[in-house]
Amino acid sequence: MFTETGQTNNELRDFVTQERKKSLSDREWKFRLAGYGYDVRKSSDCLKLVTLRHKVELCDLPLDRPEAS
Repeated sequence: MFTETGQTNNELRDFVTQERKKSLSDREWKFRLAGYGYDVRKSSDCLKLVTLRHKVELCDLPLDRPEAS
C-alpha cells in the first residue's frame, strides 16, 4: 500500500526506525517526526504512525525501541 507521500509501509517503518535510533529519547524522536509531518499515537498493542495534518493512520510500529548501531 502506498501512502500520501508515495512511500510504502515498509519504507515508512524503516525511516521511522532510523529516526528513533538517532534520538536520545522518545520525546526527541516524536519532535523529529513532527518536523516531517508525522505523529505517533499509542494503541493497546502497538504504536501508530499518523499524519499531523489529516490524522491519517499510515502504519503500525513496534512498541520496543530498536538497538542503536
